[in-house]
Amino acid sequence: MHPLLHLIVREPNLLADHAGAYAELLGEEIGVASVQWKRKALLSAVALCSAGVGAVLAGVALMLWAVIPPENLNAPWALIVAPLVPLGLAAGCWVASQNDTGPRAFEQMRRQLAEDAAMFKQASAS
Repeated sequence: MHPLLHLIVREPNLLADHAGAYAELLGEEIGVASVQWKRKALLSAVALCSAGVGAVLAGVALMLWAVIPPENLNAPWALIVAPLVPLGLAAGCWVASQNDTGPRAFEQMRRQLAEDAAMFKQASAS
């Protein structure tokens, strides 16, 4: 008789406890993954909005530069700095959203499944 079937017949509560532990592990993994996904979505949204604001400000600065003679500009540097601030924020948020320093999603679940498969393979071989 296969060891897993033998275990199911003799100790069904042990299998239920194991399934409960898997459910708890899955819940924790989903929580960790959802935090990572929310962080990435928020950073990507801020990057997109900041890039849009930077593009609009760059267009306005370009139009002002074209309309106002350079000798009449009080602070020509402001036409360059104004779009660079949101564009810098957009670049920073984009880089941060692409940086995956945390654990891979569902890594513990994969590891536990591999350990259980190895254990069942070892039990069935003996």
